[in-house]
This record gives sequence, structure tokens and C-alpha cells, in this order.
Amino acid sequence: MQRWTPSIEATRDGLRLAEAEQRKLLGLFPSEHTSTPTHQPARGNRNNRNNRNNRNNTMSATPRTVHAYASFGKGEQIKPWEYQARPLGPEDVEIKISHCGICGSDLHTIDSGWGQATYPCVVGHEIVGEVTQAGAAVKDMKVGDRVGVGAQVWACLNKDPKEPCKECASGDDAYCPHKVWTYNDKYRSDDAIAYGGYADYVRVTHEYAFKIPDNIPSDVAAPLLCAGATVFTPFKEVGIKPGDRVGIVGIGGLGHLGIQFAKAMGAEAVVAFSRSSNKEAEVRALGADEFVVYSDEKQAAAAEGSVNILLITADANDMPYSTFLSFLAVRGTCIMVGLPNDLIKFHAFHVVAKGAKFVGSNIGSIADIKDMLQVASEKNVRPVIQKLPMSKVNEGIQMVRDGTVRYRVVLEN
Repeated sequence: MQRWTPSIEATRDGLRLAEAEQRKLLGLFPSEHTSTPTHQPARGNRNNRNNRNNRNNTMSATPRTVHAYASFGKGEQIKPWEYQARPLGPEDVEIKISHCGICGSDLHTIDSGWGQATYPCVVGHEIVGEVTQAGAAVKDMKVGDRVGVGAQVWACLNKDPKEPCKECASGDDAYCPHKVWTYNDKYRSDDAIAYGGYADYVRVTHEYAFKIPDNIPSDVAAPLLCAGATVFTPFKEVGIKPGDRVGIVGIGGLGHLGIQFAKAMGAEAVVAFSRSSNKEAEVRALGADEFVVYSDEKQAAAAEGSVNILLITADANDMPYSTFLSFLAVRGTCIMVGLPNDLIKFHAFHVVAKGAKFVGSNIGSIADIKDMLQVASEKNVRPVIQKLPMSKVNEGIQMVRDGTVRYRVVLEN
């Protein structure tokens, strides 16, 4: 099966084109962005440079009071809160957060929709910022690097020979049984609570801090760390082949990136499926070749059997999942990345009669996220965002609840 492999060199012209398209599409105001900070080693011999780098990585593993915004209970407004960061380990980095996207997962968590949350709960897993401290064992990252953090902050990575991990050994670290989520989770080593990116600082293991390509601004990069990885990873796994028609159900924070990645990875045509027609012009501007209003019986009937790969990003319990599955061609693949709180229903006939596959996908591995960032850089895949100050987090959350966002709220410190 032919699969996507990165190849094309990124250009800054592409960034300007993508930003111009965003402004034309939604009238968003451009931002001023600085280039990626770089550390300049002291002049002198090699030993001096090494010593300087070591000092930068270990000079101040200081305690940190984190100023955050936390949920204290289901249905409550998020409020300012402070906590002491867990000690910086030898393989950890500390990041001063500049931006954090608001993901649907954040709302499910603070609402205890996926199970009881541990309050106070600091959510946010689309994080971008600058490394301010690095542990002594961190060799591939330094103070000043611009990095991003997604939905996972730790996995065993098969490092302990006494406890081999087949998932991490095979590159499936996103499914590591010992993994630590970015928030509402605990570190296994010390039972410290993991807190997310609605804050000014965060500390994570360095393997889960990803360098951001120079041509992607920090605010635009933030949604790529979760939403981007979530839609890119299954496309990479399934393998979009020449001639494939790819359908996207749900044109929101995930779906608008699914359209762009499907095109970037070689789909012959991308079909957007939406409940109403009010996003059609925007969706076509993002790269969709066809637009189907699935609530229109005639349009839905005409679209039956029309796509080889179908990505469902919707997360409502009462969606017409049988209708969605009817869009699959024979031997097609339906990928579920939306996570409704409750059980969903569909007719098995739409899968069995076509020899179709119904699969799920959960965020992305370390390798997947690196590949995703490369494709986004090279092929000008850019989230469409609306920025708010971090202090207006409750306003941003309400925008997501109301479905008025085009297409991702990004909080800015």
C-alpha cells in the first residue's frame, strides 16, 4: 500500500499565502510574529561551548509557581489558580507558554463527560512556548527553543528492560499502557498531578516537546499539536492512495484540518459532509472539492458509496452514523476520531455488505507528530484561528460550546 512520505521543502512564501487565504476567508486580523529564538553559544573552543550548553540545561532547575486557570467542578466557570510545578527531572523541559488552543477534549474533561475529572483541573493540550529550563539528560533541546506539546506528556518508550512494552517498541507510544496524558492524569513515578496549558508554564518529558518549524507562527501552530495530529495520523496509517476520494464529516476544529491534510497527502478529491450549507464557501476555500449537506435526503442519497476513506470528527451522540457509513465505497475505511460521551448506534449492514472497515485512531505517536509538523510546514496546512487573551478563557470555552468558532480558539499569554 502506498503511504505518504515527507519530501517537499517548506517555503516561507507558502506561509504568506496561507495567512492571506485565512484573512480573505474569515477576515481575521494578522499578527506580528518573531522568528524562532535560537541560543548562541559563547565564542571559544569546543569544550567552552559544551560547558556553556551544559550550564544552560542545568543552571537553574528552580522551583516554579505556575499561574493557571482551573476548573473546580462540573459546570463551574474556570478561575485563576496557582500550583507548584513538579520538580524538573533530568529528562524534562520547562516551557514558558505563549499559546494554547481550546480543544473539545478540554470541555469533555472539565464537564466530567468522559468520567469523573480530578478537580482542580487545568486543561489545555495544544501548547506552544519557549524552553526555559532543561534537565541534565536532555541533549536534543536547549533553552530558547520554540516547542509544542500535545495530548500526551510521557510514555515508557520501552526504556526499562525489566518491563518491556510492546506498544512503545513498535512505535505505538500513543497507546503505551503507562502513558501520562497532559492533564487530568498522574505521573506514575511520583503521583504528581499532570496539569495542562491554560497556564504560564508547563513541565514535560523532552520527548513530548516538539520543535516547531520556523515558518509556522506559534499561535497557528498550537492547534496542530492535538487537532492536527488527530486527523493526520489515521490518514498516514490508512495510506491515502492516488485516486482515493476522502470524506470529512464535521467541519470544525478537526474537520477543517482534515480537509487540508487529505489534500496535502494526495487525495484525488475531498468531500465535506456538513449538517447545513452555511460553511460551504469557507470549506471550499480550504480545499474541499465537493460539499454535501447530509441532512438533505436527496444530497445524502446521491453521496452513497462516494468515498474510499471517511473521517468522522463529530462527537455528538445523536448523529446519523448509519447515514455516514452509507457514504463508504466497497472496501472503504471509516475512521472514527470523534468521541461522544455515550454509546452511538449504526446499522452494521453498511459495514458488512461493503466489506468495509470501521477503525479508530487516538492522537499520534512521537513519530506521527513530527511527520505531521513536517507536512504542515511543507504543504502550508494551517489552522484557521481566533485568538483571545488567556484571561478570557471562559469566553473562549463558551464560543466552543456554542459552535461559533472559526475554527479554533487559541489563548495567548
